[in-house]
Amino acid sequence: MKTNLTLNDAKKALLSIIEPIKTAQIIPLEMALGKVCASAIICQKNLPSYNNAALDGFAFKYKEDLDELEIVATIYAGDIQEPILKENQCYKIMTGAKVPEDADTIVPFEAAVKYTNTHVTLPKGVKKGNAFRLKGEEQKKGNVLFPKGVKIKSSHIAMLAAQGITHIEVISTPKIAIASTGDELKEPWQISSEDEIYNANAFGVGAILESYGFKSEYVGVIPDDLEASKKFIGNLLDYDLLITSGGVSMGEADYVQASLESHGFKPIFHGINLKPGRPTMAGKMGKTLVIALPGNPMAAYLNAFLLAIPALKALQHQKDDALSIHAINQTPFTCKGNRNELVLGHYEDGKFYVTRNNKYGSGMITPLLESNALFIASLETKNVEKDASIKITLLP
Repeated sequence: MKTNLTLNDAKKALLSIIEPIKTAQIIPLEMALGKVCASAIICQKNLPSYNNAALDGFAFKYKEDLDELEIVATIYAGDIQEPILKENQCYKIMTGAKVPEDADTIVPFEAAVKYTNTHVTLPKGVKKGNAFRLKGEEQKKGNVLFPKGVKIKSSHIAMLAAQGITHIEVISTPKIAIASTGDELKEPWQISSEDEIYNANAFGVGAILESYGFKSEYVGVIPDDLEASKKFIGNLLDYDLLITSGGVSMGEADYVQASLESHGFKPIFHGINLKPGRPTMAGKMGKTLVIALPGNPMAAYLNAFLLAIPALKALQHQKDDALSIHAINQTPFTCKGNRNELVLGHYEDGKFYVTRNNKYGSGMITPLLESNALFIASLETKNVEKDASIKITLLP
């Protein structure tokens, strides 16, 4: 088991033990949003499926120095017009209508010098192929529209519908359990005394997972007793991912780790050289991936974002596409150095405004509300000056 890893090495170690989900299911198109393709989607029909007009106008066979043309027919979308054009003749055509084989160029109504019901005068400088959409110019039959592992967005739904695809094979959704620790915890719907705290972690972590399309199940608080906690963990062996929070700090009662190990848990690391998030632990318990987060709310939330989200994407064959961008720092701030440090801030118009001068505790929640971005300081970072260009990650 590794300890005191950098954040990047901890993430690599975690991803190295993930076995992507192999099962898949076929679902209707209307249920596919947010799911992940289990196989490549192949173009079934040329797009467009026939030569058509990109706009309302006049369709004709291109020739240099054309001037006045006779209008011999009007073509609407859905019409099948046989080729009938003779020299200096054209069709009036509407957007999306199929263009007959004797036309290859379209001039929009508003670009014509003048037109009547029977004739049109063309402008100078018309280019061949103007506003003419060729069969298959967007996608040809047999093309890969999108590969396995793509998370389906609304634009993918539009493409699937345009292909007449009504059902799609998607990777099975990972089964995720979230558990908390601590006898002092009360659920949000319970009455809490001054000596008790509400369970923020389970719901905050569950929400950040859901913001990426991953549904989880809150299974409760792990009992503060070794035998009871072993029994509790034993009921969670069917999940693909178990996320716990609290009970894993060095020096704390190790009943969480002991309970996990009683069911075959093998840690890959315990301890990251990171603020906040040093006591984070991860490993495998049979087929179940386990990520044990710190108990402090900010640490739990940010480490779920940095570790659990990439792990879940890997489970579903997705690429880790966290959005990192460059920004100009607006206020100087300091980091301790010799560790990775998670620095909250607000990003707007290419600028990074550090939250509270980087002075807040890992048990706080309010700084999260004030932030939409995260700067991950390297071990060498101690001072970040004003106007420094830094790489940040946007928070969901």
